[in-house]
Amino acid sequence: MIFNIDSLIEKIYDTVESHRIEEGKYSRWLWQNEKGNRELGINEYGCADAANILYTIGRFPATSEKREAWIAALQDLQNPETGLFTECTHHPIHTTAHCTAAIELFDAKPKYPLTDLMKYTTKEGLYGLLEGLDWLNYPWPQSHQGAGIYASMVLTETVDNKWVDDYFDWLWENADPDNGMWQKGSVAPAYHVMAGTFHYLFNHEHAHRPLRYPERFIDSMLAMYNNKEIGSKFGEGIGFIDIDWVYCVNRATRQTSYRYDECKKALAEFAEGYIEYLNGIDVKTHDGFNDLHMLFGTTCCLAELQQALPGMIRTTKPLKLVLDRRPFI
Repeated sequence: MIFNIDSLIEKIYDTVESHRIEEGKYSRWLWQNEKGNRELGINEYGCADAANILYTIGRFPATSEKREAWIAALQDLQNPETGLFTECTHHPIHTTAHCTAAIELFDAKPKYPLTDLMKYTTKEGLYGLLEGLDWLNYPWPQSHQGAGIYASMVLTETVDNKWVDDYFDWLWENADPDNGMWQKGSVAPAYHVMAGTFHYLFNHEHAHRPLRYPERFIDSMLAMYNNKEIGSKFGEGIGFIDIDWVYCVNRATRQTSYRYDECKKALAEFAEGYIEYLNGIDVKTHDGFNDLHMLFGTTCCLAELQQALPGMIRTTKPLKLVLDRRPFI
């Protein structure tokens, strides 16, 4: 089956434009939630994800004047004393990595050094961070730190190749031989481990590093899909769980031919239902579409599916996954 999703991409573009405050400045949400805890107005994820989405769909700012305005808007969100970007819904390392990665799309860097992260520039500091994460119970949210530290340090050119080797050496030694994911012995649901693993996988892809157990990894991805163990919102929501699984499956098939046809069949089956769901959304009222960060996750999933399934998902402008340029989403 062939899907032309140009109309869906146009809806995504219109949604981004509706969040625009001025050049380079965007809100994450247009309306408040029942708890009243959304930060309306200019927001770190609103700005970063507007840039990410526009890059993905081929609507990125084209003139130097516009790009300078975007760079300034993003850089101004950094705390000059700590060097961090902060927002209440995510850990500061995640927010810092996410904003730094968005600035990189403009061939630029944050304005100030990442002062509060300098303690992780040594092997001892890095391993202290990684070993201090709660891998067993909360691998998904904790991966925001474990993966975010790599993106933050590498994109700002704060660390050298030895630090990068140390980082991947630790992950190599701590991969689970039973499921191929990170870390050994987790008691969290399998899809939580997968969603955390996704963050380390895109760092591996960025550095062109091998997975230690790609066959076991693929076994895990197919098992949780076939057994419907990826949560109630999988394939029927706006967010990141879909790109987590799609990316894990597709990128693992680049490292081994193991169960290749099964992987492609599962991806195609998922894509068919996913696009049908997205086409049925009322984007003017859907709360997921209202959140540019969650909408970015969905846009990434469409871009990865277009790569994974040549010819199945058509757009006038081919989608470009930001992870193929630099790490972190």
